[in-house]
Amino acid sequence: MEEKKKNEFNKIKNKILVLSGKGGVGKSTISVNLAYTLKNLGYKVGLLDIDLHGPSISKMVGVEDRRVEVDENNLMKPVLTEGGIKTISLSMLVEKSDSPIIWRGPLKIKAIQQFFEDVNWGELDFLIIDSPPGTGDEPLTVLQQIEGVNGVVIVTTPQDVSTSDVARSINFVRMVGGQIVGIVENMSYFICPNCKTQHNIFGEGGGEKLSKRYGINNLVKIPIEKDFVELSDSGKPYVEINKDSLVAKIFKDFVDRMIKEL
Repeated sequence: MEEKKKNEFNKIKNKILVLSGKGGVGKSTISVNLAYTLKNLGYKVGLLDIDLHGPSISKMVGVEDRRVEVDENNLMKPVLTEGGIKTISLSMLVEKSDSPIIWRGPLKIKAIQQFFEDVNWGELDFLIIDSPPGTGDEPLTVLQQIEGVNGVVIVTTPQDVSTSDVARSINFVRMVGGQIVGIVENMSYFICPNCKTQHNIFGEGGGEKLSKRYGINNLVKIPIEKDFVELSDSGKPYVEINKDSLVAKIFKDFVDRMIKEL
């Protein structure tokens, strides 16, 4: 195993990797709202998108048209969002944000290493790292070669097919020595605005099964909210716009417990 990489310019206290077993579970949306929840609690936060083939973070935080600049130390400067979060995504390094990235393993590994070695993150309390779905080169590189990754958040949905994929992710994290600090069950239920009845549209119990099976106590369930995805698509994170909402409270409770796990 290669020695983990360090960057003497950066002082990042906590690096949190966000993983999912499959696509379509809202992992990037969860990453963004975790970052903004931490920011709203007073922490200095960075957000790194290592989903090299489908980077979406820059759009979700409203900086899709911004490009990375280089400082006097020849290090990349993260783009600062309107909410004050330092952000890096591969989409900020190419001429057009919708340009396809056609890279094999070694190039992807080198790019991820450079996001840590050649970026001036400065002082951060938390760096949230949004990974592509599955257990490929990107999360493996972060967990094995990057110094100080001290927490992994797993994102799932209630269906059994999603949780079986996530089980592989959990086993992967533990095999490479990572610490899982929580499970987020996204799209968990829908509350009818008229009768207030809870409907489990996508099934139920998937997150709880994983929590019990693997002894992961920090589990939260995010309800289906129309604005949750729509706001992200327009570059406005939900918890930043709706700070007093039920969803914002759920994220805060999750983050409070996550911090205790670190």
